[in-house]
Amino acid sequence: MRGKFEAPKKRRGGSLLWILLVLVLILALAFAAWKLLPGFLSQSEPTQPSVPTAGTTEAPTETTEPPTETTLPEPEHVVATASISAQGDLLMHGPIFDSASAAKQADGTYDFSSVFRYIGDYMQAADFSVANLETTLRGSDMPYSGWPNFNCPDNIVESAKNAGLDALLTANNHSYDTLMPGFLRTVETVRAAGLPALGTRLTEEDPRYIVEDINGIQVGMVCYTYTTSMSGEKPRLNGNTPVENPALVNFFSYQNLDAFYSELEQIKAQMDADGADATIFFVHWGTEYELTENSYQRTIAQAVCDMGFDAIIGSHPHVVQPAALITGSEDPSHLTACIYSMGNAVSNQRREIMNLNTGHTEDGAMFTVTFEKYSDDTVYLAGAELLPTWVNMHSGDAGVEYNILPLDDSTREEWQTMYQLTDREYERALASYDRTAAITGAGMADIQQALANAKEARDAAYLAAVGR
Repeated sequence: MRGKFEAPKKRRGGSLLWILLVLVLILALAFAAWKLLPGFLSQSEPTQPSVPTAGTTEAPTETTEPPTETTLPEPEHVVATASISAQGDLLMHGPIFDSASAAKQADGTYDFSSVFRYIGDYMQAADFSVANLETTLRGSDMPYSGWPNFNCPDNIVESAKNAGLDALLTANNHSYDTLMPGFLRTVETVRAAGLPALGTRLTEEDPRYIVEDINGIQVGMVCYTYTTSMSGEKPRLNGNTPVENPALVNFFSYQNLDAFYSELEQIKAQMDADGADATIFFVHWGTEYELTENSYQRTIAQAVCDMGFDAIIGSHPHVVQPAALITGSEDPSHLTACIYSMGNAVSNQRREIMNLNTGHTEDGAMFTVTFEKYSDDTVYLAGAELLPTWVNMHSGDAGVEYNILPLDDSTREEWQTMYQLTDREYERALASYDRTAAITGAGMADIQQALANAKEARDAAYLAAVGR
């Protein structure tokens, strides 16, 4: 038995274990420091650019700029427009120039300005304006007269020009009413006023057409009249003796349309060669006082459309006839705006003295077509408008007057005040508008819708071409 307490003896193996643990810890810390040292040095020391070794071809690395936004090209767009308006027959009956007689003028001349008093602003609003001159200007060496052989004072041309007309259509069935002297003098008088006489000419060397620069758009225009009959190779106009020199008038015979088409195709080619961007065919045709076009008119209109004309504008029936959209037989994308007859611009064909006592002979239409030129120099028929007109014959301060009244629907409520109409005259103006709208409304809607659709498709194609 032990008599006193003895402390236990320490084991030598425990001390070695602690020494080993400390060494392991030191080695772990050293390894961690070795792994972190390169990253620390890369942050604290600036990177030196690499310098190529002499004799190498490697170029220094360039800094890449951020990409810039791509600018798309501008799409083709309209750069010019040209509007051409036309009116029907200036049918110069005796009572009309009697109302402008020399007795009323201090200088002995006739004054037809009252005829155009109200329509002038609309004529001037168009870039180019025409009307059919249904008379000859033989001069005072032959008595002035109306139907059946028209000879009107020269002043009608001056008044028409002052009102805004830029050309007169002179090929019609009354062009030869005062025979060759009157025929030639009419052309001379119109030209002397600075206006083209479309459809008739002085010499065979004169062109049969014009190509007019209208706001930078070259518009080719040609005018033809039907012939009542033929005497060999010479046409008869209005039953008069055969035209002495048929080469001086543009005419066609319903009995020989093939010859007409051949001649017109040559004229179309000549206008194109002269730089025409667009072409208009003015024509004196149809059946008098018929409210619809006849089969000849439809046949000719289709042939003229197929030749590539952009507009067909008719006169002669003395009443308004329908408007129509004509599409190419071989090329349905080619559209031609057509009005078969614009009626009378001015006349004395009052309902009270006509067998056709419906008032249609008092009605007319201003037909306007508009062309657009794009920045790629292409030109398209872009629009067509129709303004109904009515001839108001009334007593004024200076006696009887004949006024062409523009029946603009936007000013309907103001017609009576603007035109100084009696209640009866105002009612007749309203009735005239309704008659013309009933005849032309559906055709004009077709034309306008087709042209609007074509323009929308055209502009969409131009946008798509530049990726917009």
